[in-house]
Amino acid sequence: MGKIHNPILRGFHPDPSIIRVGEDYYIATSTFEWWPGVRLHHSRDLVHWELIGYPLDRVSQLDLRGVGPSQGIWAPCLTYDKGIFYLVYTVVKSFYCNMYDTENYLVTAEDIRGPWSEPAPLNNFGFDPSLFHDEDGRKYMVSMVTDHRVPKKYAGRLVLQEFDPVQRKMMGPVRDIYRAEGIFLEGPHIFRREGWYYLFSADTGTGEGHGQTIQRSRNVWGPYEMYRPVDQKRQEGEAYSILTSRHHEDIALQKAGHCDLVETPDGEWYAVHLCGRPSEDRNPGDAERFPGARRYMLGRETAIQRMRWTKEGWLELAEGGNEPREWVEPPRCAWRDGKEEGQEDSKSVEEGLPKEEALIRDDFEGSCLHLEYQSLRIPMDERYISLSARPGWLRMYGRSGLASRFSQTLIARRMTEYYMDAETCVDFEPEVFKQMAGLILMYDTENYLYLHISHDEDVGKCITLLKAENKKYEYLMDYTPLEPGRDVVLGLKVRGTRAQFYYGYRDGGKNGNEGRTGTVQAGKAQAGKVQAGPELCKAGPEVNAGFLSDEACREGWFTGTMAGLCCQDLTGFGKHADFDWFEVRARV
Repeated sequence: MGKIHNPILRGFHPDPSIIRVGEDYYIATSTFEWWPGVRLHHSRDLVHWELIGYPLDRVSQLDLRGVGPSQGIWAPCLTYDKGIFYLVYTVVKSFYCNMYDTENYLVTAEDIRGPWSEPAPLNNFGFDPSLFHDEDGRKYMVSMVTDHRVPKKYAGRLVLQEFDPVQRKMMGPVRDIYRAEGIFLEGPHIFRREGWYYLFSADTGTGEGHGQTIQRSRNVWGPYEMYRPVDQKRQEGEAYSILTSRHHEDIALQKAGHCDLVETPDGEWYAVHLCGRPSEDRNPGDAERFPGARRYMLGRETAIQRMRWTKEGWLELAEGGNEPREWVEPPRCAWRDGKEEGQEDSKSVEEGLPKEEALIRDDFEGSCLHLEYQSLRIPMDERYISLSARPGWLRMYGRSGLASRFSQTLIARRMTEYYMDAETCVDFEPEVFKQMAGLILMYDTENYLYLHISHDEDVGKCITLLKAENKKYEYLMDYTPLEPGRDVVLGLKVRGTRAQFYYGYRDGGKNGNEGRTGTVQAGKAQAGKVQAGPELCKAGPEVNAGFLSDEACREGWFTGTMAGLCCQDLTGFGKHADFDWFEVRARV
Protein backbone atom coordinates (compact mmCIF):
# COMPACT_ATOMS: atom_id res chain seq x y z
CA MET A 1 0.00 0.00 0.00
CA GLY A 2 1.32 3.42 -0.94
CA LYS A 3 1.77 6.13 1.67
CA ILE A 4 2.08 9.89 1.87
CA HIS A 5 5.73 10.90 1.89
CA ASN A 6 6.59 13.80 4.19
CA PRO A 7 7.23 16.64 3.83
CA ILE A 8 4.25 17.18 1.54
CA LEU A 9 5.37 20.78 0.78
CA ARG A 10 9.13 20.62 0.53
CA GLY A 11 11.46 23.53 1.22
CA PHE A 12 10.41 26.83 2.92
CA HIS A 13 6.70 26.20 3.59
CA PRO A 14 6.26 26.93 7.32
CA ASP A 15 3.26 27.55 9.59
CA PRO A 16 0.68 25.55 7.61
CA SER A 17 -3.04 26.25 7.99
CA ILE A 18 -5.45 23.77 6.37
CA ILE A 19 -9.16 23.66 5.51
CA ARG A 20 -11.50 21.38 3.59
CA VAL A 21 -14.33 22.76 1.46
CA GLY A 22 -16.35 19.86 0.05
CA GLU A 23 -13.77 17.49 -1.43
CA ASP A 24 -11.09 20.17 -1.81
CA TYR A 25 -8.27 20.78 0.65
CA TYR A 26 -6.29 24.01 0.85
CA ILE A 27 -3.10 24.87 2.75
CA ALA A 28 -1.79 28.39 3.41
CA THR A 29 1.84 28.93 4.45
CA SER A 30 4.01 31.86 5.54
CA THR A 31 6.08 33.86 3.05
CA PHE A 32 7.81 36.47 5.30
CA GLU A 33 9.64 39.10 3.18
CA TRP A 34 9.00 37.28 -0.11
CA TRP A 35 6.34 38.72 -2.44
CA PRO A 36 3.47 38.02 -3.22
CA GLY A 37 2.22 37.17 0.25
CA VAL A 38 0.94 33.77 1.52
CA ARG A 39 1.31 30.63 -0.59
CA LEU A 40 -1.82 28.57 -1.30
CA HIS A 41 -1.75 24.89 -2.26
CA HIS A 42 -4.69 22.68 -3.30
CA SER A 43 -5.28 18.93 -3.09
CA ARG A 44 -8.15 16.46 -3.52
CA ASP A 45 -6.52 13.59 -1.61
CA LEU A 46 -3.98 15.05 0.90
CA VAL A 47 -1.29 13.28 -1.15
CA HIS A 48 -0.71 15.46 -4.23
CA TRP A 49 -0.49 19.24 -3.86
CA GLU A 50 -0.56 22.02 -6.44
CA LEU A 51 0.44 25.65 -5.96
CA ILE A 52 -2.59 27.75 -6.98
CA GLY A 53 -1.66 31.32 -6.06
CA TYR A 54 -1.16 34.05 -3.50
CA PRO A 55 -4.03 35.99 -1.86
CA LEU A 56 -1.88 39.08 -1.23
CA ASP A 57 -0.87 39.98 -4.78
CA ARG A 58 -1.50 43.73 -4.93
CA VAL A 59 0.60 46.52 -3.47
CA SER A 60 -2.60 48.02 -2.01
CA GLN A 61 -2.90 44.83 0.05
CA LEU A 62 0.74 44.37 0.98
CA ASP A 63 3.69 46.76 1.08
CA LEU A 64 6.82 45.07 2.41
CA ARG A 65 9.31 47.76 1.50
CA GLY A 66 11.81 48.21 4.31
CA VAL A 67 10.97 45.12 6.36
CA GLY A 68 13.94 43.11 7.58
CA PRO A 69 14.92 39.51 6.80
CA SER A 70 12.36 37.00 8.11
CA GLN A 71 9.88 39.76 8.90
CA GLY A 72 6.78 40.45 6.79
CA ILE A 73 4.03 37.79 6.54
CA TRP A 74 3.82 35.44 9.52
CA ALA A 75 1.55 32.46 10.21
CA PRO A 76 -1.54 32.92 8.04
CA CYS A 77 -4.73 31.20 9.20
CA LEU A 78 -7.15 30.09 6.47
CA THR A 79 -10.80 29.36 7.37
CA TYR A 80 -14.12 29.01 5.53
CA ASP A 81 -17.67 29.82 6.62
CA LYS A 82 -20.95 30.09 4.71
CA GLY A 83 -19.42 30.58 1.26
CA ILE A 84 -16.63 32.94 2.32
CA PHE A 85 -12.90 32.24 2.63
CA TYR A 86 -11.22 34.11 5.49
CA LEU A 87 -7.49 34.69 5.82
CA VAL A 88 -5.93 36.36 8.86
CA TYR A 89 -2.21 36.99 9.09
CA THR A 90 0.46 39.16 10.69
CA VAL A 91 2.66 41.72 8.94
CA VAL A 92 5.74 42.06 11.14
CA LYS A 93 7.34 45.46 10.63
CA SER A 94 9.96 45.29 13.42
CA PHE A 95 11.07 42.25 15.36
CA TYR A 96 14.76 42.33 16.26
CA CYS A 97 14.21 44.91 18.96
CA ASN A 98 12.56 45.42 22.33
CA MET A 99 9.10 46.44 21.09
CA TYR A 100 7.72 44.35 18.24
CA ASP A 101 5.37 45.82 15.62
CA THR A 102 2.96 43.00 14.76
CA GLU A 103 0.05 44.21 12.63
CA ASN A 104 -2.79 41.72 12.16
CA TYR A 105 -5.12 41.84 9.15
CA LEU A 106 -8.03 40.02 7.53
CA VAL A 107 -8.81 39.49 3.84
CA THR A 108 -11.78 37.58 2.40
CA ALA A 109 -12.83 36.05 -0.92
CA GLU A 110 -15.72 34.07 -2.39
CA ASP A 111 -13.29 32.15 -4.61
CA ILE A 112 -10.06 30.74 -3.16
CA ARG A 113 -8.25 31.89 -6.31
CA GLY A 114 -9.39 35.45 -5.73
CA PRO A 115 -9.76 38.26 -6.03
CA TRP A 116 -9.20 38.79 -2.31
CA SER A 117 -10.43 41.89 -0.53
CA GLU A 118 -8.43 44.82 0.72
CA PRO A 119 -7.08 44.13 4.23
CA ALA A 120 -9.14 44.96 7.31
CA PRO A 121 -6.99 45.86 10.34
CA LEU A 122 -7.47 43.76 13.48
CA ASN A 123 -5.75 44.00 16.88
CA ASN A 124 -1.96 44.04 17.16
CA PHE A 125 -1.32 42.37 20.54
CA GLY A 126 0.97 39.78 18.98
CA PHE A 127 1.43 37.49 16.01
CA ASP A 128 -0.15 34.20 14.84
CA PRO A 129 -3.82 35.31 14.69
CA SER A 130 -6.46 32.64 14.10
CA LEU A 131 -10.15 33.12 13.36
CA PHE A 132 -12.71 30.76 14.91
CA HIS A 133 -16.29 30.46 13.60
CA ASP A 134 -18.58 29.23 16.38
CA GLU A 135 -21.76 27.25 15.81
CA ASP A 136 -23.94 30.18 16.91
CA GLY A 137 -22.52 32.41 14.17
CA ARG A 138 -20.20 34.43 16.40
CA LYS A 139 -16.56 34.76 15.44
CA TYR A 140 -13.46 35.13 17.60
CA MET A 141 -9.78 35.79 17.03
CA VAL A 142 -7.11 34.20 19.19
CA SER A 143 -3.43 35.17 19.05
CA MET A 144 -0.32 35.14 21.17
CA VAL A 145 0.86 38.27 22.99
CA THR A 146 4.31 39.81 22.78
CA ASP A 147 5.73 41.35 25.96
CA HIS A 148 8.51 43.95 25.76
CA ARG A 149 8.86 44.32 29.53
CA VAL A 150 12.06 43.21 31.27
CA PRO A 151 11.46 40.75 32.75
CA LYS A 152 8.30 39.56 31.04
CA LYS A 153 5.19 39.21 33.17
CA TYR A 154 4.52 35.74 31.74
CA ALA A 155 6.54 33.36 29.60
CA GLY A 156 3.53 32.72 27.38
CA ARG A 157 0.21 34.41 26.86
CA LEU A 158 -2.77 33.96 24.51
CA VAL A 159 -5.68 36.41 24.12
CA LEU A 160 -9.17 36.11 22.68
CA GLN A 161 -11.43 38.82 21.27
CA GLU A 162 -14.68 38.75 19.32
CA PHE A 163 -14.77 39.77 15.66
CA ASP A 164 -17.67 41.57 13.98
CA PRO A 165 -17.92 40.22 10.38
CA VAL A 166 -20.35 42.94 9.30
CA GLN A 167 -18.18 45.88 10.34
CA ARG A 168 -15.01 43.84 9.73
CA LYS A 169 -13.39 44.87 13.00
CA MET A 170 -12.69 43.62 16.50
CA MET A 171 -15.28 44.22 19.19
CA GLY A 172 -15.74 43.74 22.94
CA PRO A 173 -13.15 43.00 25.61
CA VAL A 174 -9.74 41.42 25.09
CA ARG A 175 -9.23 38.58 27.55
CA ASP A 176 -6.34 36.31 28.42
CA ILE A 177 -7.24 32.67 27.92
CA TYR A 178 -3.76 31.33 28.65
CA ARG A 179 -1.00 32.53 30.97
CA ALA A 180 2.06 30.52 31.91
CA GLU A 181 5.25 31.05 33.84
CA GLY A 182 7.28 28.47 31.97
CA ILE A 183 5.58 27.13 28.82
CA PHE A 184 5.51 29.46 25.82
CA LEU A 185 2.65 28.94 23.36
CA GLU A 186 2.04 30.44 19.91
CA GLY A 187 0.25 29.57 16.66
CA PRO A 188 -3.06 28.96 18.46
CA HIS A 189 -6.21 27.62 16.80
CA ILE A 190 -9.63 27.04 18.36
CA PHE A 191 -12.06 24.41 17.10
CA ARG A 192 -15.17 22.81 18.54
CA ARG A 193 -16.10 19.14 18.88
CA GLU A 194 -18.80 17.39 20.90
CA GLY A 195 -19.40 20.33 23.21
CA TRP A 196 -15.72 21.04 23.88
CA TYR A 197 -13.69 24.03 22.74
CA TYR A 198 -10.16 22.87 21.91
CA LEU A 199 -7.18 25.22 22.00
CA PHE A 200 -4.50 23.78 19.73
CA SER A 201 -1.15 25.60 20.08
CA ALA A 202 2.52 25.32 19.19
CA ASP A 203 4.94 25.23 22.10
CA THR A 204 8.59 25.92 22.82
CA GLY A 205 9.64 28.12 19.93
CA THR A 206 10.23 26.88 16.40
CA GLY A 207 13.57 25.08 16.67
CA GLU A 208 14.45 21.51 17.56
CA GLY A 209 12.58 21.80 20.87
CA HIS A 210 9.35 22.66 19.07
CA GLY A 211 6.11 20.82 19.83
CA GLN A 212 2.31 20.96 19.84
CA THR A 213 -0.07 21.05 22.80
CA ILE A 214 -3.83 20.72 23.11
CA GLN A 215 -6.17 22.13 25.77
CA ARG A 216 -9.95 22.16 26.14
CA SER A 217 -12.77 23.97 27.86
CA ARG A 218 -16.58 23.97 27.92
CA ASN A 219 -16.50 27.74 27.34
CA VAL A 220 -14.70 29.54 24.53
CA TRP A 221 -13.34 32.02 27.12
CA GLY A 222 -11.92 29.21 29.26
CA PRO A 223 -10.56 28.16 31.63
CA TYR A 224 -8.67 25.63 29.47
CA GLU A 225 -7.23 22.36 30.75
CA MET A 226 -4.08 21.00 29.11
CA TYR A 227 -3.84 17.38 27.97
CA ARG A 228 -1.12 15.61 29.94
CA PRO A 229 -0.35 12.14 28.53
CA VAL A 230 0.81 10.01 31.46
CA ASP A 231 3.29 7.97 29.40
CA GLN A 232 4.98 10.91 27.70
CA LYS A 233 8.72 11.32 28.09
CA ARG A 234 9.28 14.80 29.49
CA GLN A 235 11.92 16.79 31.28
CA GLU A 236 11.31 19.35 33.98
CA GLY A 237 9.61 22.45 32.62
CA GLU A 238 8.75 20.92 29.24
CA ALA A 239 5.39 21.32 27.55
CA TYR A 240 3.03 18.35 27.26
CA SER A 241 3.44 17.92 23.51
CA ILE A 242 1.24 15.54 21.54
CA LEU A 243 3.65 16.02 18.62
CA THR A 244 7.36 16.83 18.89
CA SER A 245 10.79 15.74 17.64
CA ARG A 246 12.80 16.97 20.62
CA HIS A 247 13.52 13.54 22.09
CA HIS A 248 14.10 11.94 18.69
CA GLU A 249 17.21 13.55 17.18
CA ASP A 250 17.75 10.66 14.76
CA ILE A 251 14.42 10.84 12.88
CA ALA A 252 14.04 12.49 9.48
CA LEU A 253 11.54 15.20 10.49
CA GLN A 254 12.79 17.63 13.12
CA LYS A 255 11.28 20.84 14.59
CA ALA A 256 7.77 19.32 14.47
CA GLY A 257 5.01 21.64 15.70
CA HIS A 258 2.72 24.52 14.69
CA CYS A 259 -0.19 22.27 13.70
CA ASP A 260 -3.62 22.74 12.22
CA LEU A 261 -6.39 20.13 11.86
CA VAL A 262 -8.69 18.91 9.12
CA GLU A 263 -11.40 16.23 8.99
CA THR A 264 -11.98 14.22 5.82
CA PRO A 265 -15.47 13.46 4.44
CA ASP A 266 -15.07 9.97 5.92
CA GLY A 267 -14.46 11.30 9.42
CA GLU A 268 -10.69 10.76 9.43
CA TRP A 269 -8.54 13.41 11.11
CA TYR A 270 -5.19 14.75 9.94
CA ALA A 271 -2.84 17.40 11.28
CA VAL A 272 -0.50 19.44 9.12
CA HIS A 273 2.57 20.80 10.85
CA LEU A 274 5.88 22.45 10.14
CA CYS A 275 9.08 20.43 10.25
CA GLY A 276 12.68 20.59 9.08
CA ARG A 277 15.22 18.23 7.56
CA PRO A 278 18.69 18.92 8.98
CA SER A 279 21.87 18.96 6.96
CA GLU A 280 25.07 17.33 8.17
CA ASP A 281 26.53 20.77 8.80
CA ARG A 282 26.56 22.50 12.19
CA ASN A 283 27.25 25.94 13.56
CA PRO A 284 30.67 26.42 15.14
CA GLY A 285 30.82 25.80 18.86
CA ASP A 286 31.59 29.46 19.48
CA ALA A 287 28.85 30.86 17.20
CA GLU A 288 27.09 33.96 18.53
CA ARG A 289 23.67 32.39 17.93
CA PHE A 290 22.81 28.72 18.34
CA PRO A 291 26.36 27.42 18.96
CA GLY A 292 26.79 23.86 17.68
CA ALA A 293 23.25 23.74 16.27
CA ARG A 294 22.42 21.68 13.19
CA ARG A 295 21.81 23.73 10.07
CA TYR A 296 18.61 23.58 8.02
CA MET A 297 19.23 24.97 4.53
CA LEU A 298 15.77 24.04 3.25
CA GLY A 299 14.06 26.00 6.00
CA ARG A 300 10.89 24.81 7.69
CA GLU A 301 8.59 22.63 5.61
CA THR A 302 5.04 21.24 5.80
CA ALA A 303 4.26 17.66 6.80
CA ILE A 304 1.06 15.76 7.64
CA GLN A 305 0.13 13.17 10.29
CA ARG A 306 -2.88 10.91 10.90
CA MET A 307 -4.65 11.64 14.18
CA ARG A 308 -7.21 9.90 16.39
CA TRP A 309 -9.50 10.83 19.27
CA THR A 310 -9.21 8.97 22.55
CA LYS A 311 -12.21 7.69 24.48
CA GLU A 312 -11.73 10.62 26.85
CA GLY A 313 -11.99 13.12 24.02
CA TRP A 314 -8.33 14.03 23.54
CA LEU A 315 -6.37 14.13 20.30
CA GLU A 316 -3.20 12.13 19.64
CA LEU A 317 -1.20 10.60 16.81
CA ALA A 318 -3.00 7.64 15.22
CA GLU A 319 0.11 5.43 15.38
CA GLY A 320 0.78 6.31 19.02
CA GLY A 321 3.71 8.10 20.57
CA ASN A 322 4.37 11.74 19.74
CA GLU A 323 7.13 11.70 17.11
CA PRO A 324 6.28 12.65 13.49
CA ARG A 325 6.32 9.94 10.82
CA GLU A 326 8.01 10.35 7.45
CA TRP A 327 5.52 7.95 5.83
CA VAL A 328 1.81 8.31 6.62
CA GLU A 329 -1.29 6.33 5.67
CA PRO A 330 -3.43 8.31 3.18
CA PRO A 331 -7.16 8.86 3.75
CA ARG A 332 -9.61 6.36 2.34
CA CYS A 333 -10.79 8.85 -0.28
CA ALA A 334 -7.32 8.80 -1.83
CA TRP A 335 -7.86 5.16 -2.83
CA ARG A 336 -11.26 5.54 -4.45
CA ASP A 337 -11.34 8.30 -7.07
CA GLY A 338 -13.58 6.29 -9.40
CA LYS A 339 -11.93 2.91 -8.81
CA GLU A 340 -13.68 -0.24 -7.73
CA GLU A 341 -13.36 -1.25 -4.09
CA GLY A 342 -9.92 -2.75 -3.47
CA GLN A 343 -8.45 -1.53 -6.76
CA GLU A 344 -5.47 0.77 -6.39
CA ASP A 345 -5.56 4.28 -7.81
CA SER A 346 -2.09 4.64 -9.26
CA LYS A 347 -2.30 8.41 -9.08
CA SER A 348 -3.28 8.60 -5.42
CA VAL A 349 -1.08 5.83 -4.02
CA GLU A 350 2.07 6.60 -5.96
CA GLU A 351 5.01 6.66 -3.60
CA GLY A 352 7.73 9.28 -3.88
CA LEU A 353 7.83 13.04 -3.94
CA PRO A 354 4.65 15.11 -4.17
CA LYS A 355 3.81 16.62 -7.55
CA GLU A 356 3.81 20.27 -6.42
CA GLU A 357 7.18 20.92 -8.10
CA ALA A 358 5.70 21.09 -11.61
CA LEU A 359 8.19 23.63 -12.94
CA ILE A 360 11.69 22.34 -13.72
CA ARG A 361 12.83 24.26 -16.77
CA ASP A 362 11.37 27.66 -17.61
CA ASP A 363 11.96 29.01 -21.12
CA PHE A 364 10.11 32.26 -20.38
CA GLU A 365 7.66 31.83 -23.25
CA GLY A 366 4.55 32.88 -21.32
CA SER A 367 3.09 36.32 -20.76
CA CYS A 368 3.66 36.26 -16.98
CA LEU A 369 5.99 34.65 -14.50
CA HIS A 370 5.29 31.15 -13.22
CA LEU A 371 3.71 30.99 -9.76
CA GLU A 372 6.79 29.28 -8.35
CA TYR A 373 8.75 32.53 -8.43
CA GLN A 374 8.74 35.11 -5.69
CA SER A 375 10.56 38.41 -5.40
CA LEU A 376 11.87 40.31 -2.40
CA ARG A 377 9.34 42.72 -0.82
CA ILE A 378 7.98 44.18 -4.08
CA PRO A 379 6.29 42.91 -7.25
CA MET A 380 8.34 42.53 -10.41
CA ASP A 381 6.36 44.96 -12.60
CA GLU A 382 7.47 46.54 -15.89
CA ARG A 383 10.03 48.70 -14.06
CA TYR A 384 11.94 45.55 -13.12
CA ILE A 385 11.25 42.82 -15.70
CA SER A 386 9.68 42.17 -19.10
CA LEU A 387 8.64 38.98 -20.88
CA SER A 388 7.63 40.82 -24.05
CA ALA A 389 10.61 43.09 -24.82
CA ARG A 390 12.41 40.05 -26.23
CA PRO A 391 9.96 37.18 -26.71
CA GLY A 392 11.15 33.89 -25.23
CA TRP A 393 13.52 35.66 -22.84
CA LEU A 394 13.23 37.23 -19.41
CA ARG A 395 14.55 40.79 -19.47
CA MET A 396 15.66 42.09 -16.08
CA TYR A 397 16.40 45.79 -15.59
CA GLY A 398 19.18 46.43 -13.10
CA ARG A 399 18.10 48.37 -10.03
CA SER A 400 19.37 48.46 -6.44
CA GLY A 401 22.03 46.27 -4.86
CA LEU A 402 21.49 42.92 -3.17
CA ALA A 403 21.29 44.48 0.29
CA SER A 404 18.32 46.64 -0.71
CA ARG A 405 15.07 46.28 1.21
CA PHE A 406 13.26 48.47 -1.30
CA SER A 407 13.91 48.01 -5.03
CA GLN A 408 16.02 45.13 -6.22
CA THR A 409 15.42 43.13 -9.39
CA LEU A 410 15.35 39.47 -8.36
CA ILE A 411 13.19 36.38 -8.80
CA ALA A 412 13.79 33.11 -6.98
CA ARG A 413 12.30 29.72 -6.23
CA ARG A 414 12.70 27.34 -3.34
CA MET A 415 15.50 24.88 -2.82
CA THR A 416 13.54 21.70 -2.01
CA GLU A 417 16.27 19.05 -1.67
CA TYR A 418 19.88 18.92 -0.53
CA TYR A 419 20.81 17.63 -4.01
CA MET A 420 19.98 20.20 -6.65
CA ASP A 421 21.17 21.41 -10.06
CA ALA A 422 20.45 24.87 -11.46
CA GLU A 423 21.32 26.46 -14.80
CA THR A 424 20.60 29.60 -16.78
CA CYS A 425 21.78 31.34 -19.95
CA VAL A 426 22.27 35.12 -19.92
CA ASP A 427 22.94 37.76 -22.58
CA PHE A 428 24.50 40.70 -20.75
CA GLU A 429 27.00 43.35 -21.84
CA PRO A 430 27.89 45.46 -18.79
CA GLU A 431 29.83 48.70 -19.28
CA VAL A 432 31.03 49.42 -15.74
CA PHE A 433 31.71 47.43 -12.58
CA LYS A 434 28.49 48.68 -11.00
CA GLN A 435 26.44 46.62 -13.48
CA MET A 436 25.96 42.94 -12.58
CA ALA A 437 23.67 40.02 -13.46
CA GLY A 438 23.69 36.30 -12.80
CA LEU A 439 22.72 33.25 -10.80
CA ILE A 440 22.25 33.43 -7.04
CA LEU A 441 21.85 30.97 -4.17
CA MET A 442 20.34 33.08 -1.40
CA TYR A 443 18.94 32.92 2.11
CA ASP A 444 18.43 36.65 2.68
CA THR A 445 19.97 40.03 1.81
CA GLU A 446 22.93 39.35 4.11
CA ASN A 447 23.67 35.75 3.06
CA TYR A 448 24.18 34.48 -0.49
CA LEU A 449 26.49 33.05 -3.14
CA TYR A 450 26.34 35.07 -6.36
CA LEU A 451 27.90 33.99 -9.66
CA HIS A 452 27.64 37.08 -11.84
CA ILE A 453 28.84 38.83 -14.96
CA SER A 454 30.21 42.34 -14.63
CA HIS A 455 32.84 44.67 -16.14
CA ASP A 456 36.27 45.54 -14.79
CA GLU A 457 38.42 48.46 -15.97
CA ASP A 458 41.43 46.18 -16.54
CA VAL A 459 39.79 42.89 -17.50
CA GLY A 460 36.72 44.07 -19.42
CA LYS A 461 33.63 41.86 -19.46
CA CYS A 462 34.22 39.29 -16.75
CA ILE A 463 32.72 36.79 -14.33
CA THR A 464 33.26 36.34 -10.60
CA LEU A 465 31.75 34.63 -7.55
CA LEU A 466 30.74 36.72 -4.53
CA LYS A 467 30.07 35.28 -1.09
CA ALA A 468 28.15 37.22 1.56
CA GLU A 469 27.95 35.68 5.02
CA ASN A 470 26.28 37.85 7.63
CA LYS A 471 27.53 40.98 5.85
CA LYS A 472 31.06 39.67 5.48
CA TYR A 473 31.89 39.85 1.76
CA GLU A 474 34.60 38.05 -0.23
CA TYR A 475 35.22 37.16 -3.87
CA LEU A 476 35.92 33.45 -4.28
CA MET A 477 37.45 33.76 -7.77
CA ASP A 478 39.40 36.38 -9.66
CA TYR A 479 37.74 38.55 -12.28
CA THR A 480 37.86 36.11 -15.19
CA PRO A 481 37.55 37.60 -18.71
CA LEU A 482 34.60 36.76 -20.95
CA GLU A 483 34.28 37.31 -24.68
CA PRO A 484 31.99 40.23 -25.54
CA GLY A 485 28.86 39.50 -27.52
CA ARG A 486 28.50 35.89 -26.40
CA ASP A 487 25.74 34.38 -24.29
CA VAL A 488 27.02 32.85 -21.06
CA VAL A 489 25.66 29.76 -19.35
CA LEU A 490 25.81 29.77 -15.56
CA GLY A 491 25.41 26.56 -13.56
CA LEU A 492 25.23 25.32 -9.99
CA LYS A 493 25.37 21.92 -8.30
CA VAL A 494 24.45 21.49 -4.63
CA ARG A 495 25.38 18.22 -2.98
CA GLY A 496 24.44 18.23 0.67
CA THR A 497 25.80 21.55 1.87
CA ARG A 498 28.55 21.71 -0.78
CA ALA A 499 27.97 24.06 -3.71
CA GLN A 500 29.96 24.22 -6.95
CA PHE A 501 29.28 26.93 -9.56
CA TYR A 502 30.06 26.63 -13.28
CA TYR A 503 30.17 28.83 -16.36
CA GLY A 504 30.73 28.60 -20.10
CA TYR A 505 29.45 29.82 -23.45
CA ARG A 506 26.21 28.74 -25.07
CA ASP A 507 28.09 26.75 -27.77
CA GLY A 508 30.91 25.45 -25.59
CA GLY A 509 33.42 28.15 -26.55
CA LYS A 510 36.97 28.15 -25.19
CA ASN A 511 36.27 27.49 -21.52
CA GLY A 512 37.39 23.89 -21.28
CA ASN A 513 35.43 20.83 -20.22
CA GLU A 514 35.93 20.44 -16.47
CA GLY A 515 32.20 20.03 -15.89
CA ARG A 516 29.12 19.53 -17.98
CA THR A 517 25.68 20.51 -16.71
CA GLY A 518 24.10 21.73 -19.96
CA THR A 519 21.24 19.78 -21.49
CA VAL A 520 19.88 19.41 -25.01
CA GLN A 521 16.65 21.39 -25.42
CA ALA A 522 15.09 20.65 -28.80
CA GLY A 523 11.95 21.79 -30.52
CA LYS A 524 12.13 25.52 -29.81
CA ALA A 525 9.94 27.71 -31.98
CA GLN A 526 12.32 30.65 -32.23
CA ALA A 527 15.47 30.55 -34.32
CA GLY A 528 18.64 30.23 -32.31
CA LYS A 529 16.90 28.66 -29.29
CA VAL A 530 18.08 25.08 -29.81
CA GLN A 531 20.70 24.34 -27.14
CA ALA A 532 23.64 22.07 -27.79
CA GLY A 533 24.64 21.29 -24.19
CA PRO A 534 27.54 23.65 -23.44
CA GLU A 535 30.73 22.49 -21.78
CA LEU A 536 31.06 24.33 -18.49
CA CYS A 537 34.09 24.87 -16.29
CA LYS A 538 34.22 25.44 -12.57
CA ALA A 539 33.68 28.95 -11.28
CA GLY A 540 35.66 29.24 -8.09
CA PRO A 541 36.12 26.51 -5.48
CA GLU A 542 33.53 24.20 -4.00
CA VAL A 543 31.89 26.16 -1.19
CA ASN A 544 30.33 25.05 2.07
CA ALA A 545 26.89 26.62 1.63
CA GLY A 546 25.62 25.48 5.02
CA PHE A 547 25.65 29.06 6.24
CA LEU A 548 22.54 29.62 4.08
CA SER A 549 20.35 28.22 6.84
CA ASP A 550 17.92 29.13 9.60
CA GLU A 551 20.49 28.70 12.35
CA ALA A 552 23.49 30.41 10.76
CA CYS A 553 22.06 33.74 9.62
CA ARG A 554 22.56 36.69 11.94
CA GLU A 555 19.23 38.42 11.52
CA GLY A 556 16.71 36.20 9.74
CA TRP A 557 16.06 32.58 10.64
CA PHE A 558 12.51 31.76 9.50
CA THR A 559 12.69 31.27 5.71
CA GLY A 560 14.92 28.98 3.58
CA THR A 561 17.43 28.89 0.75
CA MET A 562 16.28 30.11 -2.68
CA ALA A 563 17.82 29.77 -6.14
CA GLY A 564 17.29 32.78 -8.37
CA LEU A 565 18.18 35.24 -11.11
CA CYS A 566 18.96 38.89 -10.53
CA CYS A 567 20.36 42.06 -12.06
CA GLN A 568 21.81 45.22 -10.51
CA ASP A 569 22.76 48.57 -11.97
CA LEU A 570 24.14 50.85 -9.28
CA THR A 571 24.63 53.68 -11.80
CA GLY A 572 20.88 54.26 -11.85
CA PHE A 573 20.58 53.84 -15.65
CA GLY A 574 18.79 50.46 -15.54
CA LYS A 575 21.11 48.37 -17.71
CA HIS A 576 19.26 45.18 -18.62
CA ALA A 577 20.21 41.50 -18.82
CA ASP A 578 18.29 38.91 -20.85
CA PHE A 579 17.87 35.33 -19.54
CA ASP A 580 17.02 32.59 -22.05
CA TRP A 581 16.03 29.88 -19.58
CA PHE A 582 16.21 28.93 -15.92
CA GLU A 583 16.28 25.32 -14.82
CA VAL A 584 16.14 24.05 -11.23
CA ARG A 585 16.16 20.29 -10.82
CA ALA A 586 15.94 18.57 -7.45
CA ARG A 587 17.97 15.38 -7.11
CA VAL A 588 16.65 12.82 -4.63
